[in-house]
Amino acid sequence: MTTSPAADSGPATDRARHDDSAARRPALPALTRGPHSRRLGRVAIVATFGGLLFGYDTGVVNGALDSLEQGLGLTPATEGVVVSAILVGAAVGAFFVGRVSDAIGRRPTIRALAVLFFVAALACVVSPTWEFLAAARCLLGVAVGGASVTVPVFLAELAPTEQRGGLVSRNELMIVSGQLAAFTINAVIGSVWGQHDEVWRFMLAVAALPAIALFVGMLRVPESPRWLISKGRDDEALAVLRQIRAHDRADAEMAEVRQLAAQGQEAARARLRDLVAAPWLRRVLVVGVGLAIAQQLTGINSIMYYGTQVLQQSGFSQSGALVANVGAGVVAVAAMLVALRVIDRVGRRTMLIVGFAGIAVFHLLIGLSSVLVPEGTARAVVVLVFVICFVGTMQGTIGPLVWLMLSEIFPLRLRGVGTGVTVLVLWSTNFLVSLTFPMLVAGIGISTTFFVFAVLNAASLVFAITRVPETRGRSLEQLEEELRG
Repeated sequence: MTTSPAADSGPATDRARHDDSAARRPALPALTRGPHSRRLGRVAIVATFGGLLFGYDTGVVNGALDSLEQGLGLTPATEGVVVSAILVGAAVGAFFVGRVSDAIGRRPTIRALAVLFFVAALACVVSPTWEFLAAARCLLGVAVGGASVTVPVFLAELAPTEQRGGLVSRNELMIVSGQLAAFTINAVIGSVWGQHDEVWRFMLAVAALPAIALFVGMLRVPESPRWLISKGRDDEALAVLRQIRAHDRADAEMAEVRQLAAQGQEAARARLRDLVAAPWLRRVLVVGVGLAIAQQLTGINSIMYYGTQVLQQSGFSQSGALVANVGAGVVAVAAMLVALRVIDRVGRRTMLIVGFAGIAVFHLLIGLSSVLVPEGTARAVVVLVFVICFVGTMQGTIGPLVWLMLSEIFPLRLRGVGTGVTVLVLWSTNFLVSLTFPMLVAGIGISTTFFVFAVLNAASLVFAITRVPETRGRSLEQLEEELRG
């Protein structure tokens, strides 16, 4: 009987392996610009259409709820089911699709997800009842969850070490861009066809268009070179690397990744128990699960899913809330653009610490303004300002960082199952927060709800300081070796 490397490696053996491997690793040539870098950029744009769909499909319900209540006769309870159904599917997709991508490859997996996005979007549009709509959104969630696992890993495995943070975080930029598109399209459609009983069908139908673009684009995108190496297809991997790197850089990266090729060949056989087979793997799993939970406990989706309702409760009219919600989406995209500029220049831990501290402060300010500012226009404006500050802080730090770090921390042979588990936890936490948020607001009030979020983010700040390792400036292979040590 054979044992996995994680099962029979003690600290001394791991340290020796790390030192020996580091000594033998050749220095990588500097990155250069040219046709290969432009090809890499085009590949990233195509792949991140999965993120655009992710953002649109999760954000579109924000402005469609009023129309859905009228068109399908939703009650508060069934409204929660319809909103949360996509998250149930996302948790399932996040858990299983990572394993599928390890087995058949990143490229065919993303193509299959594009088909699922299209079919599920059409099912949502033609829904005759709220039960059918909930089931269709659950199916749509499988595609959303699958994209949330596969696309960041695909980008991380294509990216050079020096650009990995920025390239992977483009997916988060596309997610918030998709949410902004949903908020904007909802506002436009609501203004033009707002009196139509079934205007929500027009809002949901738009999601079919980027699904078509994703499928067509992925027909011309190469497979992940690291996945090819893990399957022993070295010649194909080198050919792909030479499309997106200078030739000398491609050859050097091949030599580095081959050092861990044996572990990559075990990816298809990886099991959940392998994630806890050694102390260092258990530490990695705790970090991954903790980051997944902490990202959702920021409460960002209380705004992305229920932002219009939050703003209405703060004093805005229905049409004013739709327009104001677009402002939050614009700030989210702007903050993401700033994050892309600095994410490979600033330590991951530094950004996490600043992000959790800022979010806790703005949650506290939202709660205090809901208590201390008199009802009316002044309260509405003050709450909107603090909501926008919260969204900007979140999307400029925690939002892109967590997806990036989940794609970085697991070893190649366990990357699919590891990200699957952590993103399952992320989506499950998302579901619980989104399901309970309206009930919390109704039960304890909007101010106390945001005080609770402030306390939770203070706890996340402590977790980031005490448990999260630095991952910036290390190749995926170097990071694995250092975590082993």
